[in-house]
Amino acid sequence: MLYVLLSICCSVIVSVMLKLARRYHVDVLQAITWNYSTAILLTWLIFKPHLTNLQAAPIYNFTALGILLPVLFVVLAISVRATGIVRTDIAQRLSLFIPILAANFIFGEALSLLKIVGISIGFAAIICSIPWQKGRGSKATSGSWFYLLLIFVGMGVIDVLFKQLATFKAVPYTTSLFIVFVLAFICSLILLIIKIARRKTKFSFPHILIGWALGIANFGNILFYLKGHQALANQPSTVFTAMNMGVIVLGTFVGLFIFKEKLSTLNKVGIFLALLSIIVITYASY
Repeated sequence: MLYVLLSICCSVIVSVMLKLARRYHVDVLQAITWNYSTAILLTWLIFKPHLTNLQAAPIYNFTALGILLPVLFVVLAISVRATGIVRTDIAQRLSLFIPILAANFIFGEALSLLKIVGISIGFAAIICSIPWQKGRGSKATSGSWFYLLLIFVGMGVIDVLFKQLATFKAVPYTTSLFIVFVLAFICSLILLIIKIARRKTKFSFPHILIGWALGIANFGNILFYLKGHQALANQPSTVFTAMNMGVIVLGTFVGLFIFKEKLSTLNKVGIFLALLSIIVITYASY
């Protein structure tokens, strides 16, 4: 469980860094760009991917992930600033419904009654987690539900694409991961160059260091999650449940007690429903 705990901590650290980005005037796109350069290096050093026999590689899958990952990372940063760590983490974790639905409608896997109940609870959790109230801070939360929706859908689609890569046996998963990181870096670098050319931002060396730190935390989340599954190979439900619930619980603690985020009673009900939904879906899956 140590690996799972480390993965949870890395995931929340990423959210915290994105939360602090605005306070310290960090250009998120620059940080995200250099984050992928770190992911590329660490993937190469740790997993040693084999870049051979790529003729049958799923190019469209790689390209989609290479574009979606940096774009969703930017949306994630906006959402953390606009809605807070707590709500963003809930939307991110509940995006698991999309691969579950995809398993039923795309891959032909049966959708049990218990899974339907879990998904229904999850949708209720999302609705309860949306910052409906107006008044003080309404400028920050105006339309913020849209960012949560983008994260919910976007992260779900990314999860489906990664699951497709995992089932593609012609190319090892770690090699696919390396290629996706390279494409994500190229995509984000192009966006950054365009932004600099249009004088929307200026290149800054400190942003490289911030991006590297973000990349270490982001890669650590992936690495420790995979190691957790390896260490508890016979208990995948334990890893899955602990990871998703752990991020929500720790993210809620950090958001409430460190960043003083305000949650309504309805939002707190949403947190409870999110945890309940994950338990039900995990139980139904295993």
